[in-house]
Amino acid sequence: MPAPLTDAQIADALTHLPGWSHGDDRLTREYKFADFSEALGFIVRVGLLAEQHNHHPELFNVYSTVKVSLNTHDAGGKVTSKDVDLASAIQKLGG
Repeated sequence: MPAPLTDAQIADALTHLPGWSHGDDRLTREYKFADFSEALGFIVRVGLLAEQHNHHPELFNVYSTVKVSLNTHDAGGKVTSKDVDLASAIQKLGG
């Protein structure tokens, strides 16, 4: 089981993850798209990445907006390196 990251480690990781924030024991980012179709395509790509990483985010979609939240249930719902790694992979998808 991965160990929870300290606030300092999370703050350091966020310097490499523009648009992501930390609060309520999770990393979060909101992505905006031109329309629902683009948002849905993004969700599918995130889902495929999540399967590759064996780590699954919370995804919330309203029309052209997708909110992604990450924390690690095996670590008591805290942020771990698994969350940072998946956030970094999602970041590379763009959006």
